[in-house]
Amino acid sequence: MTQGAGQGPVVRGMLTMQVTPADAAAPPYAAEDGYTPTERNLPVIGRAAAAAGVPHPGQEPQAAPSDGPGPLYVVGDVHGYLDELRAALRTEGLIDEQDRWVAGTARLWFLGDFTDRGPDGVGVIDLVMRLSAEAAAAGGYCKALMGNHELLLIGAKRFGDTPVASAAGTASFHAAWLLNGGQRTDMERLQDHHVQWMSRLDAIAEEDGHLLVHSDTTEYLDFGDSIEAVNDRVTETLHRGDAAECWELFRKFTKRFAFRDQGGSEAARRLLGAYGGGRVVHGHSPIPYLTGQVGSEDGEDGGAPVVEGPHVYADGLAIAMDGGVTMAGRMLVTQLPLAG
Repeated sequence: MTQGAGQGPVVRGMLTMQVTPADAAAPPYAAEDGYTPTERNLPVIGRAAAAAGVPHPGQEPQAAPSDGPGPLYVVGDVHGYLDELRAALRTEGLIDEQDRWVAGTARLWFLGDFTDRGPDGVGVIDLVMRLSAEAAAAGGYCKALMGNHELLLIGAKRFGDTPVASAAGTASFHAAWLLNGGQRTDMERLQDHHVQWMSRLDAIAEEDGHLLVHSDTTEYLDFGDSIEAVNDRVTETLHRGDAAECWELFRKFTKRFAFRDQGGSEAARRLLGAYGGGRVVHGHSPIPYLTGQVGSEDGEDGGAPVVEGPHVYADGLAIAMDGGVTMAGRMLVTQLPLAG
């Protein structure tokens, strides 16, 4: 596999229709398989708000032995919030004020979902691509996993309004992308090299006993019995360019909450038993949903949720990394293993 570098689909009958401003203002539609999407028109968090109360020590990553790999960091869902990402990476001492990699041999994994809902998804992709080159030159690395929103953006770019069958009727990637927070400015700036880079992203990785995935689902098991097999299957599907196959891939990547309720620890064990590692580390499902702070996607339950850090659950077998930045939560950049 070549290395590069949530939320699920909102679909309704005849998604190939023109999406009007009135459509965009409407409440979310029922999703497939009971999945609840993130509200698509959430306010953009300002730079000042993101920085409020957040220290900026610029500390260096924990020192690593000279003959071994550097410290391991993971980043949750970014969703176009470039300023918040830059601030969080600086706080961890991974980049400087000019957004240059300064972490030496550190290892940085993004868990997917770079775009949609926030103001500058393509800017996020450009930053991650550049940091990948700078980190490699310094002896470390910056890599990323495939999220469902990468699949959605790739599909919208490649297939547009080509109809595909869904549980809610006829759909299209372009309409689903718009209904799930797609930003027209991102599509206008998206270039072929962005699409090629996203299309080569792996779906699963294992680092230091941590099984890294985007979605909190066991659907990965449908794609192979090893990490290599799953990653090859995903890449081959995208490269074949069949709209129906890509839609099915996208649909499976939108599943969530496999580790949350009764039987969650057993689901985590199934995934770990198949692919290795001692803990599943995922994005996709915002921590405020997993902890019960927020019960609706549009934040009707109250103010901004409190996210102190990653959420460890499922008998300690799962770590959630989506801090809910799209709902005024927090952009999480965390060193593994977790302290304490």
